[in-house]
Amino acid sequence: MAKSQQTFSKSEKEKKRLKKREDKRKKMEARKAAKEESGTSGIQFAYVDHNGNLTDSPPDPDLKVEYELEDIQISTTKKEDLPEEDPVRKGKVSFFDTSKGFGFIIDAVDGEKYFTHVSGLIDQISENDKVSFELEKGMRGMNAVKVTKI
Repeated sequence: MAKSQQTFSKSEKEKKRLKKREDKRKKMEARKAAKEESGTSGIQFAYVDHNGNLTDSPPDPDLKVEYELEDIQISTTKKEDLPEEDPVRKGKVSFFDTSKGFGFIIDAVDGEKYFTHVSGLIDQISENDKVSFELEKGMRGMNAVKVTKI
């Protein structure tokens, strides 16, 4: 007689699959019975109030705000709308190594540290000097250029 092609693990997997299917069918029948028992009519409604919050009651129409179509902007702020910013900043030299030709300047307004290289200097600077500078995008962030002593 020939041996069955079905191994133990295959039959176990099939039993698990059948049990899962039966459990799913039982859950579905339980939900149907609960729905018929409670008498719910199906889909529950959720409303959005004037603040954008979800509620179960309809929003008050008196609190509705009307917007003009022209007032809606779907973009970033335009460059001409931004306030004009002075490119010249003031700061203090926190570190400068003349032998290596680089250093760092701390901005007086926001306290940020900016890298500066000897190629971006107009005047000779040393540590603790008050300077004015402009910012330029470098490889690792913003660099201070056109550095002059105040």
